[in-house]
Amino acid sequence: MNKTVLKALIPLVLFLSLVFLLYNGLGKDTRLLPSALINKPTPEFSLPTLLTGKTISKQSLKGQMYLLNVWASWCPNCRQEHPMVTELARQNIIPVYGLNYKDEAEDAKAWLNQFGNPYTDILVDRQGLVGIDFGVYGAPESFLVDGDGIIRHKIVGELTPQNIQNELLPMIEKYRNTVKN
Repeated sequence: MNKTVLKALIPLVLFLSLVFLLYNGLGKDTRLLPSALINKPTPEFSLPTLLTGKTISKQSLKGQMYLLNVWASWCPNCRQEHPMVTELARQNIIPVYGLNYKDEAEDAKAWLNQFGNPYTDILVDRQGLVGIDFGVYGAPESFLVDGDGIIRHKIVGELTPQNIQNELLPMIEKYRNTVKN
């Protein structure tokens, strides 16, 4: 094979490889991002609450199963998800704690005044450092934490009737009585 043909084939092979990789990635559901924290303890945290300023830590939540819902006033999908969070909290199936993520306190309070506050309490993660520890990609996301402080499930994106029914509720039933420590 002469050098001219070889030089022409190299860019073509590289281009086709790139097209294949991009095409392969387009079919992936970004909500199915794996979390390295599933079945591992929650990261350490100690954060002020939005409305009272008291501190809530990992230790203070130990002994109860809860859902940690990551949200922000600037997040359009959080607005869309909010009725589902409200309904879940209203049904008293599980305590729902909010993690207000990279938000301004006044904006978050105004948002809650407008749309309602379904949360048992709201932790404030102004810089997003706790979110980083949890592996948050963005808002909204939700983490199911069992009574031992182990992350049992993560939902990336909005809570929907489908993922509540098919994912969250079965996991709540499975891990409801798992407090060991």
